[in-house]
Amino acid sequence: MIALRRLTHSTPRLLFVGLFALSAACHKRKLPVITPMPAPPPRPPSAPPAAASRAVPELTIRDGAGLITAMHARYASSWYHSMTFVQKTTVGLASGGELQQTWYEAAELPGRLRIDTDLASRSGVLFARDSIFRFANGKLSQADTGTNDLLVLGFDVYMQPAATTDSVLRHLGFDLSKVHESTWQGKRVYVVGADAGDSTTKQFWVDRDRLLFVRMLQQNPRRGHIDVRFDDYVRAGDGWIAKRVEQLVNGKRTLLEEYTDVQTDVTLSPELFDPEQWATVRHWRH
Repeated sequence: MIALRRLTHSTPRLLFVGLFALSAACHKRKLPVITPMPAPPPRPPSAPPAAASRAVPELTIRDGAGLITAMHARYASSWYHSMTFVQKTTVGLASGGELQQTWYEAAELPGRLRIDTDLASRSGVLFARDSIFRFANGKLSQADTGTNDLLVLGFDVYMQPAATTDSVLRHLGFDLSKVHESTWQGKRVYVVGADAGDSTTKQFWVDRDRLLFVRMLQQNPRRGHIDVRFDDYVRAGDGWIAKRVEQLVNGKRTLLEEYTDVQTDVTLSPELFDPEQWATVRHWRH
């Protein structure tokens, strides 16, 4: 998963309506003269069942807070709590070439993500709630405060209380008062954080039908325009995961992540996310 630094450095369920025919018993009484009864008028046809789409009301999203609440409500009871996967990482070099690596990632949701960029040397990065720890050759090389935007938008939002996500995203610089609709890859999306036509203000995009995060845009003072895309969503347990993540800087791809061997709701040792035990804990891959 893309490790962003701070700027300073269900398908809806169908409702099947069962229609029951009610019949009434006809009672006769004895009459002096039997006369044929007129045929009853034809019964009007029964009203058709309500359209399946009406079973799930159309969402009315007025701001980012409402969208966050809807995303959480859609998946809170079914989203996975942990995951592991192997990541093929392609890094675009300034020279124009590419470098490929294999990373190993594990997450305990919400808020904790371990990325081993070199398993043999125990190098990598650990996101633990609001802290970031970087390791080189098994030793801590940098510690700082910070939050991984993509971990929040792509995973935590479905697990933690909506009010918590709301607070975190505001702190990260998203203007949750702004929301509009657009299209992305042929699908309708909600865009939170910027007005229509604004591609530089920090913003995130969410698929309108599945309520899945698909894109984040921001302008970095040092690097320029950053565009991160979550693509190729597949089912992962009772949730979803984007198996392909791209980062573009000023229109040029600088990072491609492709996920394989995705496992969800796995049992992970808490020590995996303890910076003091980064190099000594038994790795989940073993």
